[in-house]
Amino acid sequence: MTDAPDIPPPHGVATGVLRRNHARDTSWLQYGVDRLTAIVGWPGFSPLLVVLGAAWMIANGLADRFGRVPWDPPPFPGLQAAMGAAAVLVAVLVLTTQRREAELSSQRQQLILELNILSDQRLAKIIDLIEEARRDNPMIPSRPDAVATALSQPVDPHAVLDAIKSADPLPPDPDPDPPDEAAASA
Repeated sequence: MTDAPDIPPPHGVATGVLRRNHARDTSWLQYGVDRLTAIVGWPGFSPLLVVLGAAWMIANGLADRFGRVPWDPPPFPGLQAAMGAAAVLVAVLVLTTQRREAELSSQRQQLILELNILSDQRLAKIIDLIEEARRDNPMIPSRPDAVATALSQPVDPHAVLDAIKSADPLPPDPDPDPPDEAAASA
C-alpha cells in the first residue's frame, strides 16, 4: 500500500488548534485573571468606578450631616487607599494577561514562519518542475533562464537569519557634520 499524499487541513484549523491548546493549558488561576481583566476592560467599568467613588463620598458626607460618624471622613484616605490598591491590581491583571496573550502571539508567529518556509519550498519545487518540463519538451526551445534557476532553490532560513542579525540596525547618517560644528565654523 502506498502512502497517501498529505492533504492540507481546512482553512483555519491550525490557528484553531493553537487557540484550543492555549485554552487547554490555561490554569484556573490564569482563567480567573482573564475573567477579571475582561471585567476591568468592560467599557462601563470606568463610569462604575466614578459612581462608586461618588457614592462613597456622598455616603460619608450624609453620615456626618445626620450625626453619625463617617467611616472615611474627607479627604477620604480609605477611598484613596482602595483606589490605589485597585490601580495596582488592574496593572498586574493587565500585565499578566498581556504576557499570556504574547505567548499565543509568539506561537502564531512561529506557525506563520513555518508555513512561509513550507510555501517557499513548494514554490521552488513547482518552478523546478516547470523548468524541467520546459527542458524535456522538444516543442519548447531550450534556453538557460538564470532567474528561474535561482527561484527554483528554496531560501535558506539560517542564511536569512544571519543576514538579519548582521544587518546594521541604523541607516547611515546622510549629514555627517553635526549641526553644532557647522554653526561653529560659520
